[in-house]
Amino acid sequence: MEAKNLREKDVAGLQEELLKLRREQFNLRMARAAGQAGKPDQISKVRKNIAKVKTVLTEKKRVGSEV
Repeated sequence: MEAKNLREKDVAGLQEELLKLRREQFNLRMARAAGQAGKPDQISKVRKNIAKVKTVLTEKKRVGSEV
């Protein structure tokens, strides 16, 4: 997931993407707690993607308030 692709989405699309990533993070966390973690590197990738989406959302909100 690249920030350039995220910047092309609207705020509603970004919020939907954020919700999807948070659900995935929750599922990975539950799998790890149950001892079924198949891809331990996936957890950090999801966390980084959540941070990217939140950063782009903040940028869009900041630009919207300046105008």
